[in-house]
Amino acid sequence: MEYFVDVILPIPLEKLFTYSVSEHTAMLMKKGMRVAVPFGKSKIYTALVYQVHSEPPKVYEAKEIHELIDTVPLVSHLQLDHWQWMARYYMCTLGEVFRTAVPSAFLLESETLVLKNNTIQPDESALNDHEFMVLEALEHQPSLKINDVSAILDKKTVLPLLNSMLRKKYILLKETLHEQYKPKQLRTVRLHDKFSSEDALSELLEELSRAPKQREVLLTLFQLQAMTKKPIPATELQNKSGASSAIIKTLKEKGILEEQLLVIDRVIFEGEEASMAGIKLSDFQKACLQQLRSSLVDKQVALLHGVTSSGKTEVYVKLMEEYLGQGKQVLYLLPEIALTTQLIERLQAYFGEKVAVFHSKYSQNERVEVWNNVLNNASKAQIVIGARSSLFLPFSKLGLVIIDEEHENSFKQYDPAPRYHARDSAIVLATLHNAKVILGSATPSLESYYNVQKGKYGYAFMDQRYGGVQLPEIELVDIKEASRKKRMKGHFSERLIGEISETLNLKEQVILFQNRRGYAPIVECTTCGHAPQCPNCDVSLTYHQSKKQLRCHYCGYHTVLE
Repeated sequence: MEYFVDVILPIPLEKLFTYSVSEHTAMLMKKGMRVAVPFGKSKIYTALVYQVHSEPPKVYEAKEIHELIDTVPLVSHLQLDHWQWMARYYMCTLGEVFRTAVPSAFLLESETLVLKNNTIQPDESALNDHEFMVLEALEHQPSLKINDVSAILDKKTVLPLLNSMLRKKYILLKETLHEQYKPKQLRTVRLHDKFSSEDALSELLEELSRAPKQREVLLTLFQLQAMTKKPIPATELQNKSGASSAIIKTLKEKGILEEQLLVIDRVIFEGEEASMAGIKLSDFQKACLQQLRSSLVDKQVALLHGVTSSGKTEVYVKLMEEYLGQGKQVLYLLPEIALTTQLIERLQAYFGEKVAVFHSKYSQNERVEVWNNVLNNASKAQIVIGARSSLFLPFSKLGLVIIDEEHENSFKQYDPAPRYHARDSAIVLATLHNAKVILGSATPSLESYYNVQKGKYGYAFMDQRYGGVQLPEIELVDIKEASRKKRMKGHFSERLIGEISETLNLKEQVILFQNRRGYAPIVECTTCGHAPQCPNCDVSLTYHQSKKQLRCHYCGYHTVLE
C-alpha cells in the first residue's frame, strides 16, 4: 500500500502539496511535524505535515520527501485551526500564515554543496587557475560550501565559475539542509563521584597539599556549592579561585573534576524570588475585579475601561494569579515593544521566572527557545508578554488572554500578509482554547464599546486614579473664535500664553505637543508610486512646505524636493 502526505509550504500558494512517503515514515508522522521536501528543480523547503493518506495526486507524480525533521509535532492542532481561520478571514494563503507564525530558525534552509565528479578526470593543462584551485581543494575534503569556494579564490562572485565547471562536468552540486538554530551550552564542573565519601575527600586534600593552587580551586568549588544548588560554571570557578584554565584542565585530566555541558536559555531571569505580598487593591479596584469575575462567568470577553493610572495592571495581576493557580497559561499582549520593558520588571517582581517575553527584537535563537518553552509548558513560560507575533506561540493550556491598550492601531499588521489584527485574532485563539479575554483601555475602540452595548462583552469601569490622585483639568480653547476676535499671538491663544507665563514664573516646566511636524508625512509619485525614503533610517521623508524640503525626523537628513 502506498502512503502520501499533504504538506503546507511557507510560500504564497493556495493549495497543499502531496509527497510520497514509506510506510514506516507514515506511521511516525503526525500532524504539525516538520518535513524537508524537494520543491522545484533543486531547492529543499521545510514544510509542515497536514495529513497522511493513501490517495495519489491526480495531476502530477508525487516526489518523495527528503527527510522527517521532528519526532514530536512543532505545531498543535489548535494552532493549525487558528491559522486556517486567519487565512480565510484575512484572505491569504496558509503558507503565508505559516511563514509569519513560525520563527524563521525553524524553517531550515537549503544550502548548496560543491562535490568533485569522480567519473571524469579533467585535463589539468585545460584548467584555468581558479578551476585548478577548486579541484585541488576538493582533493583534500569531500565537499565545499559556496562561502568556502569564495574564501579559497578570494572572490565574492563565484557562481559563474561554478556553473561553468558544472557544464564541463568537473563538479557536482548537491542541496543539503542547513540548521540555523544552535542551542547555547554552558560548561560546568563538579567533583567526581569517587570522592563523595569523607575518607576519599580527606585523602585527596592531603594529596593536593603539595599543589596549593589545585587545592585552592577545590576549596573554592566547595564554597560555591554551599552557596547555590545550581551547577557551577567553569568560568565562575576560575574567576573566584584566581586560578588559570590550565590548573582546572589538570584537575580534569587527573579525574578529580568532571565537566558537563548544559543546554541553557539565552534569556534567563536572575532577579529575586517572586512575591505577591506587596499587592494591595483599593476598594474600587476590588469592586472592578469582582465585576470582571462575574462578567467572565457567562461571557468570554470583558472590557476593562479604566482611566489612566487607575491601577489596571494590579487587577490584571490578580486575575493572572488565579488562572496560574488553575495550571493555565496566560498571554499578555501589548501594542508596542517599547511598552514591554517596564511591564516585564513589574510582572517579574510578582511572578519571577514564570514570565517569558516574545517579540521581533529578540534574536531568532531566543525566539526559538521561548517557542520550545511554551510548547513544553515549561514553568519559565507560564506567562508570555509580547507584541502581536506572540499570539502564534504553541499554547497548550491557555486560560487567559489580556490585551492591553486594545484600541491601538499597532495591533494591526499591514505588510506582509497575513494582514491580521492581533486583538481580533487573539479573541478567536481564546475561543479555540476555551479561554477568557480581558480588553483593557482608557479609551476603548468603537467596536469593543459597541459589543459591550450589545451585551456581547462584559464590562467594568474604573473612574478613579490609584491613591486618590486627581485627574488633570482639561480646558478646550476655540482657536477659530479667538482668531476672529484677533486674540491670537501667532499660533498661540491668549489663554495659553497666560498659562505658560504663569508656569514659568513659578520656575516650573511646560510641554507643548504638536499634532504633526511638516506639511505631509509622505510624498508619493502619482505615476509610479515611488515615495522618497531616508537613506539612513529607511523611513519615509516628511515634506516641509515652507522650506520646500524633504526631512527625516529621526536623523536630520534633508534634501530639496525636486
